[in-house]
Amino acid sequence: MNVGLPHFLTVGAVLFALGLFAVMSRRNAVAILMGVELMLNAANVNFVAFSRYVQDGIDGQLMAAFVIVLAAAEAAVALAIVLALYRNYGTVHADTAQSLKR
Repeated sequence: MNVGLPHFLTVGAVLFALGLFAVMSRRNAVAILMGVELMLNAANVNFVAFSRYVQDGIDGQLMAAFVIVLAAAEAAVALAIVLALYRNYGTVHADTAQSLKR
């Protein structure tokens, strides 16, 4: 069996759907962050798959590297927010984040 572009796109779509489900159904802020990271990794799978199956398509790999850097920065900022939320309120539920605004 030959693995082609539709197989990679299917894996990317399933990963994105699982990440979206995690973001929409969880109350825990850490679980929401994990869902966002899963969606970003699904985008990376699609970028790399398109760069593999398009003639001279190095742009997809560059975009995937950019998304990895973006995800690292997002994780650092989001975890700082989660730590502040836990320090101030003793919980990491996303519902309490509404009370952080002044």
